Amino acid sequence: VLWYWLRAPRAIPVRVAAVSEIGAESGRGAPAVLNASGYVTARRRATVSSKMTGKVVEVLVEEGMAVKAGQVLARLDDTTLRRYFELAGAELAASRLAAAETEVRLKEARQTLDRARALVRDGISGQADLDRAEAEVDALKARLDLTREQVTVAERQVALRQADLDDTVIRAPFSGVALSKDAQPGEMVSPVSAGGGFTRTGIST
Repeated sequence: VLWYWLRAPRAIPVRVAAVSEIGAESGRGAPAVLNASGYVTARRRATVSSKMTGKVVEVLVEEGMAVKAGQVLARLDDTTLRRYFELAGAELAASRLAAAETEVRLKEARQTLDRARALVRDGISGQADLDRAEAEVDALKARLDLTREQVTVAERQVALRQADLDDTVIRAPFSGVALSKDAQPGEMVSPVSAGGGFTRTGIST
């Protein structure tokens, strides 16, 4: 029993003191306090504008609003541009129909050329008829090449008009917080300053 009592752990004596705040008036030295003035700057900041001049019909951002990259901030009036897009689509459809018609006529002309060659070989028809058939085939080939080029041009025109329509929708280039709302519905916006103070150059910062 004496051996166990001697081997038992003993409590370590500690000093106990009441907690008190140490201030500059205590004479023990002032606490480390830093008083400074400054301001916060954004890592990335951009004033979002449009690629074209147009009238604002809708603004979907407010000051202090958090926005995501690609989020729609505003829309411009696209009435005229949409009509141009529809016109380009109609021209594309007409060009494709013209190309299809020319292909049918070329197929028919080639069949006529084959019959003319057979008639010439049999001595029933003359060389003049064969020459006319060959000329018709050549003319239709050239016309088909032209109409196919017109289809390509019309397709590019449609793509261009689609891009113009897409540019009427202004989106956030990156995620962040809107600092200011610089345009209102009904105002004109432009990527460049038009002078006079009546045209905005930005939608939101």
